Amino acid sequence: MHTRRAPLLAIGGAEDKFRDRLILRKFVELAGGEQARISILPTASGLRDAGLRYQAIFEEFGAEVAQVLPVRTREDAERDEYARTIGTSTGIFMTGGNQIRISAILGGSLVGQALLRRSQEGAVVAGTSAGASVMTTIMVAGGDGGRSPSADLARMAPGLGLIDDVIIDQHFRERDRVARLMTMVSYNPGLLGLGIDEDTAALINPDGCIEILGAGTVLIVDGRNMVSNVHSRRGGTPLNVANATVHFLTSGSRYDITSRTAYLSTR
Repeated sequence: MHTRRAPLLAIGGAEDKFRDRLILRKFVELAGGEQARISILPTASGLRDAGLRYQAIFEEFGAEVAQVLPVRTREDAERDEYARTIGTSTGIFMTGGNQIRISAILGGSLVGQALLRRSQEGAVVAGTSAGASVMTTIMVAGGDGGRSPSADLARMAPGLGLIDDVIIDQHFRERDRVARLMTMVSYNPGLLGLGIDEDTAALINPDGCIEILGAGTVLIVDGRNMVSNVHSRRGGTPLNVANATVHFLTSGSRYDITSRTAYLSTR
């Protein structure tokens, strides 16, 4: 795991933006509350107004600064003024869309390097949907839901590398992605799989403790003892997958990445 002084907030998508807004409120709190200086990266989306709703919410919650940085091309990602803004942010928020857009545009750029550096220095980084998946060193890049695990079910690609040894899938229960996550972990059982439902978040603290927030569940797949035949299968042929440890955790529960131990909420 990369050394960080602040947490990562991985959101499964479709988080509440109109009622209690617990997850987004938590992000502003982690970013400093009334002292928060938040940069919003709409890079995953092709929509010109992507990020403006988040800006309005963060300003309503009292953030000192909340601004959308329109980083939509590789040229934008090399602009020094955007990198400097990221460098003074206490919170960075990545919107949903397509995670390949984020990695292809930000990876290795001035803005991408500034984001990694601020995460290590103390700025909380949050991402919803695609913005959550791209946080990891190896990320999900595509694939279908609703099938048995199979070698061709999931496509993976390099992510931004904010956290190692974890792979994150989102819109999880809503798009029936259990088999996809199990397939990804079978390719490398050293990865800890996190499948995050909509309006749900995994708050990954610097000490490796994950806290669950929101309305749904986070499915955690620990593959350390996993045995599969993914190395000998091709195409859509179903896999044998055995000895994986699976946890379904709800709001208030915690999981220690180091010890691979779940602590269940009593609520």
